[in-house]
Amino acid sequence: MRWENLTDSGEHSRADAALFGADAVTTRTFDTPEFRGITFHEIRARSIINRVPGASRMPFEWTVNPYRGCSHACVYCFARKTHSYLDLDTGLGFDSQIVVKTNAPELLRRQLGSRRWQGEHIAMGTNVDCYQRAEGRYRLMPGILAALRDHANPFSILTKGTLILRDLDLLTQAAEVTDVGISVSVGFTDTELWRTVEPGTPAPERRLEVVRALGERGIGCGVLMAPVIPFLSDQPDRLRATVRAIAASGATSVTPLVLHLRPGAREWFMAWLNHHHPYLVRRYERLYADGSYAPKWYQRRITRQVHELAQEYGIGPSRAQMPRRIPQPEQTGPDLSEPTQLSLI
Repeated sequence: MRWENLTDSGEHSRADAALFGADAVTTRTFDTPEFRGITFHEIRARSIINRVPGASRMPFEWTVNPYRGCSHACVYCFARKTHSYLDLDTGLGFDSQIVVKTNAPELLRRQLGSRRWQGEHIAMGTNVDCYQRAEGRYRLMPGILAALRDHANPFSILTKGTLILRDLDLLTQAAEVTDVGISVSVGFTDTELWRTVEPGTPAPERRLEVVRALGERGIGCGVLMAPVIPFLSDQPDRLRATVRAIAASGATSVTPLVLHLRPGAREWFMAWLNHHHPYLVRRYERLYADGSYAPKWYQRRITRQVHELAQEYGIGPSRAQMPRRIPQPEQTGPDLSEPTQLSLI
């Protein structure tokens, strides 16, 4: 593996300095059912707050990713390409070779306390899921959330994992002092499609239970309806079933996102498609002939359909400046705070 090639160009690390040294890598396997076939590479990172490249479409500038690789094994995952930077396979290797930044909580606490850090919003779960299966063993997120809470640093989390419910108390405490955005990813509710395209994730209905549980604790949770998979989950009846289930969970918003196929993910997804749905291969080649993204007309059509269904079922699309904070308890004195409202993808 080329550990020395994993670099960070952000302000919080030296230019072209490796994020960790090869001599600091410990490789482990665990002979338990939930981790069988998975190899963990434990490292001590040198930087944990990462700047998003300027050309990115993401609506945030800073991220924290305690893991690389993901046992969710979603065949479409755009982050697969990042494994090639370590000379790791972007197919099965991405699903089973997991890099764990074991010092992430203490490193984040130190960087948040730096005079150079200005308290900007930090997004998590936007590359690989911070609540993937490995988190059950390594428990990095409680320390990360505690650091963000203690520094009153705004943050958001996007997840397909139900393990986030373990940290409800920390999320509640953080939301009392800063802006917290939570979003759960549920692209479709079809069980057969889920089993083949997202084999390592909790079932869609279990993810929607997370949305419901967060709402019961006063934490508004949106749903990123992603990905909408052309010709497999985009039929009107399937879109309706998904939006109806999202609305029933109490989601504060629903935001559709059509499947995109970047290099690394594209090859793996197309191999999956050829095996499970060979009759669709030519249709995909035509739909994605111009690059990683479906044509604008197709994206607009899906967005319009989902938004119309959301309005019908009483929820709306995610909008900038939507409040995400838990309501504050009544105060006896004047409330002088002016919380900043953040938007989430």
